[in-house]
Amino acid sequence: MSQNENIDLSKSIIESLSKQLLDVADNVSSDIDKASDLIINNSGKVVICGLGKSGLIGQKIVATLCSTGTRAVFMHAAEATHGDLGIYNPGDPTILISKSGNTEELVRLIPILKEFKSPLISIIGNLDSTLAKHSDIVLNGSVENEIDPLGVVPTTSSLVALAIGDALASVLMAKRGFDKNDFARNHPGGELGKQLALKVETIMHPINQVAQITPEDSINDCAILMTQNPLGAALFIDNGNLKGIVTEGDLRKSITQKENLSDPIGEFVNEKPICIPSTTSIFDAMKVMEDRESQISVLPVVDSNNECIGLLTIHDLYQTKLV
Repeated sequence: MSQNENIDLSKSIIESLSKQLLDVADNVSSDIDKASDLIINNSGKVVICGLGKSGLIGQKIVATLCSTGTRAVFMHAAEATHGDLGIYNPGDPTILISKSGNTEELVRLIPILKEFKSPLISIIGNLDSTLAKHSDIVLNGSVENEIDPLGVVPTTSSLVALAIGDALASVLMAKRGFDKNDFARNHPGGELGKQLALKVETIMHPINQVAQITPEDSINDCAILMTQNPLGAALFIDNGNLKGIVTEGDLRKSITQKENLSDPIGEFVNEKPICIPSTTSIFDAMKVMEDRESQISVLPVVDSNNECIGLLTIHDLYQTKLV
């Protein structure tokens, strides 16, 4: 195949996946709400079981559930009857994943899991299958077709099972009230966890390292102070309260618009600067600085009494992300 043919094939596969995922979204019913209630109302853990590609998808769903507040473990369908059933406590819910719904190793487990009084939730692609008939709740993972060139490789079906698992995990998060602080506690070593756990006060520049001006200071004075304290801004503070800010952009504007650098900087002071509390996470601070039509590179930081105690720069955030 030529390069162009390979590109066209790749595009068509992704487009087909997208379309079929939308079809699966149309099939979402109250069963996913019932499944989440069943899990939340059970004090035990969730056991997820699958074989082959479905087993790999199951392991990913376990990781997502554990990281978002739902205790879960993976049990390999072929190993279950060789000792792995020992992970069960009576009543632990089980999620079975199978495209056909007739996977022999899973079907063989049904009477055993019933003895364990384990509620059965199935993510399956065949609603007339054995698993569908014996499950307490069925989550519809049926697909039109697999999208590989042969139409037999678990491609679409695997992605759909994963999407349903993500949807279930998200519903559980919402019902548990799982928030960013909870996520940070579960991810102390991860990049996102660090961004959620670290507060602005831990990385900001304290106020004694920040250039401070008054509106009466000259443009030249402001330039000197910002050169001595090169953080990209100078703050106008009165009795501890933030009254204004001059950024490097403001300073350049003043220099180009005024012939005399002895003129006061006052008219270039922004008297309504955006600021953030010192207890803001660096994740949220990044959103404040970047998620706007015109990004900002510096943020004054205030304490609980609204006194200005420091300055945060976008460079500080990027540097923290790299550490």
